[in-house]
Amino acid sequence: MSKPKSPVLAYEDRPYRPGIGLVLLNCHGLAFVAQRIDTPGDAWQFPQGGIDAGEDPRQTVLREMEEEIGTNKAEIIAESRDWLSYDLPPEIAAKSWKGRFRGQRQKWFCARFTGVDADIDLATRHPEFCRWQWMDLAAVPGLIVPFKRPLYDRVVAEFLAIAQAMMTGA
Repeated sequence: MSKPKSPVLAYEDRPYRPGIGLVLLNCHGLAFVAQRIDTPGDAWQFPQGGIDAGEDPRQTVLREMEEEIGTNKAEIIAESRDWLSYDLPPEIAAKSWKGRFRGQRQKWFCARFTGVDADIDLATRHPEFCRWQWMDLAAVPGLIVPFKRPLYDRVVAEFLAIAQAMMTGA
């Protein structure tokens, strides 16, 4: 006997999916960004992902980093003060995560990349990205899909001083 499908909640009543986001900085203070495979147009983002049941957000960061970009060579150096949320547009929310969530509530981390560029491998078990680059953290929000830009503006504001200090060698 098959299990009955649970009804999908109205968009406004859906919870946020718990997740993490990662600002990965190289030794020059430049941020890692990658272009999504599954989004039309020029959609770039930082690594991010869902927190598994019973998992600590700090563990999630390194797991997601390895799952998405093929390496976990990083040292966490900062954590966002607050959990940050964004809403998916309703038409995307209906298709993402089986329509169970309206968006994500994320804890953000800033990490120093301890590997070399050759350690980054987007050809992971379940690829999410097709290209990547290092870029100035302050410029990243301009590459992000519009519904995530306010969140990215907050993340950049929180970690920009760290990136700038790395750029100047401080």
